[in-house]
Amino acid sequence: MSNYVLSCTSPVDLNKEQLDKRNVRYMCFKYQLGEEFFTDDFGASLPYAELYKRMIDGADSKTSQLGVGEYLDYFTSILEQGNDLIHITISSGISGDYNSASSAALIAKERFPDRKLYVVDSLGASAGYGLIVDKAADLRDEGMDIDALNEWLTENRLNMHHWFYSSDLTFYVRGGRISKAAGLFGGMLNICPVLNMDNLGRLIPRAKVRTKKRAIMELANRVAENINGGADYADKCYISHSECFEDARALADMIEEACPNIKDGVQIYNIGSTIGCHTGPGTVAVFFWGPKREN
Repeated sequence: MSNYVLSCTSPVDLNKEQLDKRNVRYMCFKYQLGEEFFTDDFGASLPYAELYKRMIDGADSKTSQLGVGEYLDYFTSILEQGNDLIHITISSGISGDYNSASSAALIAKERFPDRKLYVVDSLGASAGYGLIVDKAADLRDEGMDIDALNEWLTENRLNMHHWFYSSDLTFYVRGGRISKAAGLFGGMLNICPVLNMDNLGRLIPRAKVRTKKRAIMELANRVAENINGGADYADKCYISHSECFEDARALADMIEEACPNIKDGVQIYNIGSTIGCHTGPGTVAVFFWGPKREN
């Protein structure tokens, strides 16, 4: 195993046990629900079901990224022990986290000029971000050095595809991401918007599909159109969901039938608290390797 630290943040939406097993360190975001403050610690402080219940009951939700000072303390604690570090952040297209980490890294490099420190913008989110981190752990364990891994991540991060839909527009309206009129109209017609992440790591609406069943089929079709090797795909595929496991499982079944060689089968995770505070319940997302995202 190569001798450097690999780290990320909690919106990778995997789980603590997996990150610990892969020897990946992480920092936790924070969020506010109503008048209470919580740590996005993979559901330990507040189970996901309770988070979504409170949101449905009307609790306002807000998230906060990590500050420069927090990052500097974290980087220092690793570098001062003689370790090099590569830290992967959530997409700069939806969060300022990369900027905070990069600013802290500039200071840390001045304090520890003999150490290597890379901050990589994943241009991804949720378990797509997590799948990039998981791949980085694979490459590290295979012996790739820190310089080569930094180059590999920068070159290949746009090959991670993100597709998702939401069957409940309530929280998109509440968060100001769509208008009240659009939310009301969409709810009346049972519309599930289908979105993906573009080459700048931004969330882009791609289609409006009526009914959840058709939205699941639309995601399965998008996978078939974009996945590397088509039916011969043999890498990993992750799905994340916000309190709608049966829908996620239905999508996983379709993908596994179409691509029977997926490594370890389609793995399903919870959408974590940071992302979930914005989506609310009813979102399903799928992540896989494909050709480079261009728009």
